[in-house]
Amino acid sequence: MTTKSFTSTFHLIGGQHRNVQPFSDEDASIETMSHCSGYSDPSSFAEDGPEILDEEGTQEDLEYKLKGFIDLTLDKSAKTRQAALEGIKNALASKMLYEFILERRMTLTDSIERCLKKGKSDEQRAAAALASVLCIQLGPGIESEEVLKTLGPILKKIICDGAASVQARQTCATCFGVCSFIATDDITELYSSLECLETVFTKSCLKEKDTRVVGSASGAGLQVSALLAWTLLLTVCPVSEVKKRLEMHFHKLPSLLSSDDVNLRIAAGESLALLFELARGMESDFFYEDMESLTHTLRALATDGNKHRAKVEKRKQRSVFRDVLRAVEERDFPTETVKFGPERMYIDCWVKKHTYDTFKEILGSGMQYHLQSNEFLRNVFELGPPVMLDAATLKTMKISRFERHLYNSAAFKARTKARSKCRDKRADVGEF
Repeated sequence: MTTKSFTSTFHLIGGQHRNVQPFSDEDASIETMSHCSGYSDPSSFAEDGPEILDEEGTQEDLEYKLKGFIDLTLDKSAKTRQAALEGIKNALASKMLYEFILERRMTLTDSIERCLKKGKSDEQRAAAALASVLCIQLGPGIESEEVLKTLGPILKKIICDGAASVQARQTCATCFGVCSFIATDDITELYSSLECLETVFTKSCLKEKDTRVVGSASGAGLQVSALLAWTLLLTVCPVSEVKKRLEMHFHKLPSLLSSDDVNLRIAAGESLALLFELARGMESDFFYEDMESLTHTLRALATDGNKHRAKVEKRKQRSVFRDVLRAVEERDFPTETVKFGPERMYIDCWVKKHTYDTFKEILGSGMQYHLQSNEFLRNVFELGPPVMLDAATLKTMKISRFERHLYNSAAFKARTKARSKCRDKRADVGEF
């Protein structure tokens, strides 16, 4: 999206040149829907926003557009409100705007609260996603604590509401886990958050070992989000609480390995690997009584050849469970390297991997930028203060959009040429 198209889109939905209508439940009228008929997808802001700012715009331009989006979270149209929430979220995922949002924290929190309470599924999901990024920007402290204090009870209510949209509950579970990880200062509140998430995923933890866990894909998605959020919070609990939770739930999780949903099987496997890592960190001689049965199940998943499952699904599952099996049997972890700017980070344990994957899911392509600039994330991953780079170094690191296009075109031509040669060789063999 060019600067011109982004600006015209911004003015089309109102910018600061239009009287913003107050929030209302009357969203179904033709007049209301006409407000957003020309609204392009704001998700593209996540990719183009920083480049526009660096090459053609200014910080003031970005803040001006964001002020308009904040105003539009009060619009009558649900579609416009949702797009505004997504626009703000994508901007915050792409750039550090701490001072800007600090001044507008209460306004943003009020908008998110209103959209969570009165919005439908998609709007609730957009609001919860924005809340996650808002807390990531603010980091731990009184400001994020107040955000969680306001939004936490609403997120809990949606998560536990069986009549609410499963997709909204899923996003709210992730949001609740991340915001609690960042902002919870009261240990009793942290335990309360764990219990809320446990009520969701333990419903699928069957007592019967040989019973398969069957459920809809959407329902499994909710259980995945709740389980992963719970596991994230467990990594910041005191040792005594970790032991208590392990005793309560360790023996239940293996039943999720028989789920029909591949993502739930994988989430359960990775969570088990992380729990083993925590348990052995507390007690080097930790003993799991049903180890033989568990390793047998993990080995079967690591070599799964079930013809009824898709090839992509089987490849993904086998890859993950090979690592999980190594973790459980050999206490081994395959180290990964993450590069961002001139730096690199080594992921050398399941706790670090799970934490990285959680924030990567929320920030998307902005994860590398936040690893470089966000002090909170740098503290989480023990990266130290942000590395200060001069303008000349930054310029040499950047690749223009035109250069990137030429590189991609050349790579595509090379792949096409290689495939053509390969086909020619097969044809020659066939003729021979």
